[in-house]
Amino acid sequence: MGFNFDEIVQRRGSGSYKWDTADDASVLPMWVADMDFRTAPAVIAALERRVKHGIFGYTKIEDAYFDALTAWYSRRHHAAIEREWILYTSGVVPALSAIIRAHTEPGDCVIVQPPVYNCFYSSIRNMGCQVVENNLLYRDGRYEMDFDDLEKKVVTSKARLFLLCSPHNPVGRVWARGELIRLGEICFRHGVTVVSDEIHCDLVLPANTHIPFFTLGPEFLQNSVTCSSPSKAFNLAGLQIANIVSADDEVRCRIDKVLNIHEVCDVNPFGVEALIAAYTKGEPWLDALNRYISGNVAILRSFIREQLPFLTVVPQEATYLAWIDCKKLKFPSKEIAQRLLSGGKVWVNEGTLYGESGEGFVRINIACPAAILVDGLMRISRAILGWAS
Repeated sequence: MGFNFDEIVQRRGSGSYKWDTADDASVLPMWVADMDFRTAPAVIAALERRVKHGIFGYTKIEDAYFDALTAWYSRRHHAAIEREWILYTSGVVPALSAIIRAHTEPGDCVIVQPPVYNCFYSSIRNMGCQVVENNLLYRDGRYEMDFDDLEKKVVTSKARLFLLCSPHNPVGRVWARGELIRLGEICFRHGVTVVSDEIHCDLVLPANTHIPFFTLGPEFLQNSVTCSSPSKAFNLAGLQIANIVSADDEVRCRIDKVLNIHEVCDVNPFGVEALIAAYTKGEPWLDALNRYISGNVAILRSFIREQLPFLTVVPQEATYLAWIDCKKLKFPSKEIAQRLLSGGKVWVNEGTLYGESGEGFVRINIACPAAILVDGLMRISRAILGWAS
């Protein structure tokens, strides 16, 4: 079955946070992490059927929801999930906040690996905890974990939690089995629970394989909590549906209590229908999507190599978020983003949004038709080359 990812869908004027936030309609948004593709046809069909019913009352989660989720993980990730391990909620960020509150007291430390998803910081601080940074190592254009620093930070901070971004946003890494095992061994040795945000787990580019953290052994299963959602892979963020997986009954009970305290324990019928359809009928579309994104990565890398060789595209193994090393421009990341917005009419994310170690980088969303990507790259090129002239 063919899917037309080249179709340009008019999103401006639709109430899109991505497209309608800028006052200037000539700005091309390549920032916030949603895609400019229609979701899978199977999902649209399921939502249309639900709309025709015409009544949208409180939603009871039926067996089909749990069956779709567990079968998806078994089929796509070779991971066994028991139904009773699953808690549903409205999004991964509310899930992270609930998990942090369930595991910590105000003032406790939580470890992150910058440059990393900015909401990790806000979730930690909103729960009254302190951020401890175990910065990733940037070596020869590739990011790696700094295990020596991690062990030191775990010991000195007496942290209770470690937030793992897997696959990693924004640097695009798919963590290898050995990396995940070594991380887990350090954390478990010191009584630290790993919270694995795996929202991008289905956006893995060819030749890479995502490994769910909890599948690495009994100790990993019992001492971790996993967050997931179809929202990124199937472009469903506005439907607000996500899941928490925890095999420990006591831990899961504490998290469930916090979800109720935070009043994010209910979900809407469209999110439920979308997840079921995505996980039962959306696989061909997702495979085609990942191939298309891989093609966009190739376009990006070729363009930068030929037109802007003083920039470096960090190797991308997953997500549709490209991480660009702009240090040779010798401007702060925030200024680069501002100059691209004012001079190139293209909106990207400055690297420091993801921590101080993101200085000198920008993040670009390439989940769009190739024609829009090329337009954005041409805008970036004209703006940057204009600075030097």
